[in-house]
Amino acid sequence: MIRSLWSAATGMNAQQMQTDVVANNLANASTTGFKKSRANFEDLMYKTMQVAGQTTPGGGQVPSGIQIGMGVKPAGIQKLFTQGDYIQTDNQLDMAIQGNGFFRIRHGDEDLYSRAGNFTLDSEGFLTTPSGDRLQPEISLPAETVTVTLQDNGTLTANGADETILATANVLISTFINPSGLFAVGNNLFRATEGSGPATEGTPGEEGLGTVVNNYLEGSNVSVVEEIVSMISGQRAYEANSKSIQTADSMLGTATGLKR
Repeated sequence: MIRSLWSAATGMNAQQMQTDVVANNLANASTTGFKKSRANFEDLMYKTMQVAGQTTPGGGQVPSGIQIGMGVKPAGIQKLFTQGDYIQTDNQLDMAIQGNGFFRIRHGDEDLYSRAGNFTLDSEGFLTTPSGDRLQPEISLPAETVTVTLQDNGTLTANGADETILATANVLISTFINPSGLFAVGNNLFRATEGSGPATEGTPGEEGLGTVVNNYLEGSNVSVVEEIVSMISGQRAYEANSKSIQTADSMLGTATGLKR
């Protein structure tokens, strides 16, 4: 009876984590380049009371064993890097990646990675994130720039008032063998880990890399409807586990009341 109390408790903890993940996804439904998370769970070890295939005293064989589960545990929270919707902004400095890849961003003394392409200019004319971190390789636009064009292969061109070319640069993007292994550090940035593997940087459109386009942003890949459904499902599962605890408590109360 006590076993069911603890099993149901692990279920309540798991559904609480599920709701936490869903709440974070919903909170970032409008965050540029945000990638939703998914909680993964595994069943705990089992108490084995009889092994399947065991020979009985009569010479027969047990067709199925007796194993009682001990509950559930979190196996990981996985980032899902599916493509978000494209949003046309008509801002020449906004960029979006179509397909695989990340922008490389210099944050402090390390390189981090992002899907958010809502860039702006700092006081020196370099492309930076809203937090002031510069895009890598660094790209500087002349003060006389009127229009900015970006080709699929990452070739960026700054044009003056008379359509003369003032500067050209190459926007490079990076990929990982396992993007789900990236460590989210906040501010739309990810850090490479041993789980993600090292970054491979290259020209957009080549060797499996996505292409780039400006005047667009990639929105969050969160589906509000799906998250609401997951939240309702988690809430009901939480209630069911709490009901299991109440039922087990009632049965314990009945057992302890037999001595009266």
